[in-house]
Amino acid sequence: MKELQDETRLTMSSLAPFFVILGASLWGVDGIVLRPSLYNLPVPLVVFIETSIVAVLLTPFFLKRFSQLKALEYRDWLAFLGVAVCGGAIGTMAITRAFFYVNFVKLSIVIFIQKLQPVWALVFAAMLLKERLPKAFFFWTGLAIFGAYLMTFGGSLPTLKTGDKTPAAALFALIAAAAFGSSTVLSKRALKNVGFELGTYLRFAITALLMLLLVLLLGHIPGISQVSPKQALIFLLIAFSTGGPAIFLYYYGLKRISASVATICELSFPLTAVVLEYFVRGNFLNLIQWAGVAILFSSILRVTRIHLSPPK
Repeated sequence: MKELQDETRLTMSSLAPFFVILGASLWGVDGIVLRPSLYNLPVPLVVFIETSIVAVLLTPFFLKRFSQLKALEYRDWLAFLGVAVCGGAIGTMAITRAFFYVNFVKLSIVIFIQKLQPVWALVFAAMLLKERLPKAFFFWTGLAIFGAYLMTFGGSLPTLKTGDKTPAAALFALIAAAAFGSSTVLSKRALKNVGFELGTYLRFAITALLMLLLVLLLGHIPGISQVSPKQALIFLLIAFSTGGPAIFLYYYGLKRISASVATICELSFPLTAVVLEYFVRGNFLNLIQWAGVAILFSSILRVTRIHLSPPK
């Protein structure tokens, strides 16, 4: 019986990177298919509503687990607060604002800058988690980012000639990349003494409280009356797909792999976004871009097979 349990744990651990890939892929669906319908709403209000819905829906399932919170140390709470601030609030607002600035029409530069997230995550992982990265990791990471570049721009150089607000969108995408990169590392630390289920709930609950304070400060609460029935349905779809379930999958995988590997797996987010751009908006990928897709995907798979050395 014990051997069967050990074998099951080993199998699930080997599949952990793919749970991160699946969760991040759902975020791509969010950005291309769902979030554009919320364009007329203030960004902080959008983040407040979506996180609050998930937090409220999850609360009944975690009431019995609240006693586990006593076991958390102040460093655990600081990590969760950092996740809520960086990933839940700043990162989500920044990438949403970036998409809004380009009106969801020309996403290439926003998506490419979002692909720089692994660079930030590697810096934070080295600083906070003391993860030792082998040379092969840097090779496949660099190749993944190169593939991401080809997938987005083909053989052309990046251009900012997509409208007056494109430079601002690029800036917000850069902020989002840094915020999500730090959130990956902080999430790994936050999950140290808690299960991925409760970790998911805390992530949304703390973010919802922070966003409530922000929307109250900005006076956005009356804007809830502007939410149309269609947008209310979109918020529910986000809560039941790209919101709560995506983070559940992501945290399940992150609990079992390093933050450095996880951040490369998260490149499936822009991969999904670019592919959906073709199917939803008809933006066709040329041969060079498809070569970039192949390089990116194969690099992600190779990174998931790398065994990182423990911290010194």
